[in-house]
Amino acid sequence: MSLDLRNAIDSPELLATPVVSALAELDPVLASQISVASIDASLADTAAFCEAYGIRLEDSANCIVVAGRRGDDVTYAACVVLATTRADVNGAVRKLLGVRKVSFAPMDEATALSGMEYGGITPIGLPGEWRVLVDSRVIGVAAAIIGAGIRGAKISLPGSVLAALPGVEVIEDLAKPIQA
Repeated sequence: MSLDLRNAIDSPELLATPVVSALAELDPVLASQISVASIDASLADTAAFCEAYGIRLEDSANCIVVAGRRGDDVTYAACVVLATTRADVNGAVRKLLGVRKVSFAPMDEATALSGMEYGGITPIGLPGEWRVLVDSRVIGVAAAIIGAGIRGAKISLPGSVLAALPGVEVIEDLAKPIQA
C-alpha cells in the first residue's frame, strides 16, 4: 500500500474538527505544505502503519498526551517524538512542565480534551493552553508522518513546518533513542 497524499486544507473529511479549524487559521504558506492521506484505520498504530505503507520509522512521529501533576493541579501537554525514540517523560518532560509527577494521560481524558481519536492525536489543533513539546530530531525530517486527529488518516509535513506551528517548542533531547 502507498499513501495518496493531498493538500490537507482541501480534505477536511480526513481530519478531526479541531485540526480543520487550526489549519484554517494557519499562515497559508505553512498550511499549503501540510498533506493528508486516508489509511486503513486498523493500521493506525505506528509499527503496523509503517510496515503496511512502507514508511520508515525514522519518518514517523508520535504525538503523546501527558498529564503533569503538582498537588491538585493538572497540566496537559503534547510531546512529539520520532517512532525510533521514546519521550523522556520522567526526566525532560517533568522538568519542562515543572511538575512532581508526569504520566501518559488516560485515553478518555486525552480524547475528550483534544477532540481527537486515540491513536490519531496530532499537534495541530490541540487546546491552546497545552504546551506542544517537539523533540529536535523531528525537525530534521523532510516529510514527517503523524496522526490527523482520526485513526483513518495520516498527515505529512516537513519537520520545519511542524517547528513553525503556533505554540510549538522545539526541545533538545526531549526523547531518548529506543535501545535495540
